[in-house]
Amino acid sequence: MSKEIPSCKRFTGYKPCYSDHNCWLEGCKENIPVGKKILIINLDAMGDVLMTTAQLPAIKRKFPESTIYWITLKVAAPLLYHNQFIDFVLEYNFESISVLQEIEFDYVMNVDKSQRSCALLNSVNAKNKLGFGLNDDGKIIPVNDGAYYNYLLGMDDHLKFKVNQRTGQDYLAETFDLDYQRDEYVFNFTDDEQKFIEDYKKSIGISNKDRIIGFNTGCSELYPNKKMTIEQHIYLIEKLLATGKYRIMLLGGPEDTERNRIISEHFNGKIINTPTTEGVRKGACYESIPQVIVTGDSFGMHLAIALKKYVIAWFGVSCWTEIDLYDRGIKLYQPDLFCSPCWKKVCPYDLECIKMIDLDRIITEIENYFNNSSMK
Repeated sequence: MSKEIPSCKRFTGYKPCYSDHNCWLEGCKENIPVGKKILIINLDAMGDVLMTTAQLPAIKRKFPESTIYWITLKVAAPLLYHNQFIDFVLEYNFESISVLQEIEFDYVMNVDKSQRSCALLNSVNAKNKLGFGLNDDGKIIPVNDGAYYNYLLGMDDHLKFKVNQRTGQDYLAETFDLDYQRDEYVFNFTDDEQKFIEDYKKSIGISNKDRIIGFNTGCSELYPNKKMTIEQHIYLIEKLLATGKYRIMLLGGPEDTERNRIISEHFNGKIINTPTTEGVRKGACYESIPQVIVTGDSFGMHLAIALKKYVIAWFGVSCWTEIDLYDRGIKLYQPDLFCSPCWKKVCPYDLECIKMIDLDRIITEIENYFNNSSMK
């Protein structure tokens, strides 16, 4: 007997959505329309993945009836869990790719200018392709008119480093033919995670009246020169502790474990050294506790933006103009330093951009924030 397969988001063809109902024979019980099928490809840095979530509200404004798939690396996938706009989060592997290649999408949107992401865009069956793909020579190319400015930023250092004043969210919206309304990042905790946060605060003696400063001390190993020195962190923390007004938390990932241990031991129990090896969602739980996050341009910065924290961020090798703090923070950089930004992995000038960070300005900005906040 031939039956029409339900076109409903919940129907899988593997098992019933409800144990007492056969959708195939009896018709769909909920019938949530699939609508436009949209695939987002974003395999690059975790901070970029968080920043790309700011495109989701615009996608839903343009395609209110739609099903959104997102493929990313295993390490970044948890950042997309419990996101109300995303229907399917897939890890980049053979199994996911083989499934995606059997789906006919209405749109595929590739964020990344990398060969693997561009090859995936080429291989997916989609009526409309936006962002970046590969040509017959394996070269990365823009595949729609809206992607040209984004593409030129990667090809023209003068445009990217000196001329451009647009944020990454702005020109990515143009890349995907979306209206740009300065939408925020989208990141949600579960009820269990909220409980974990409150239990952790109690276990370390933190109350809602405490003024807490989080130091995201490191950065990814891809661009190791984005971070301040251990000595700079110690200077800042000593000055802040001397006021008697603040609690200090060290934050970071596995690559920051050793430097956080050194900083923590210097203060002999006077600061809180949070775990660094429990995964990105637990890391987000810890980072949700401080009111202020001090960080370089790193995943920790993007997570702080997603958590709507007040962010004090410094920039050296990377482009400060591309980052939107959503009026919750300040950006420290050296506009007159001829070599910054540069995006170099090895510095030929003895890391002047890091040595020149105004540490006392950071302290002043922290004081200003708390003096002007509702915690006075």
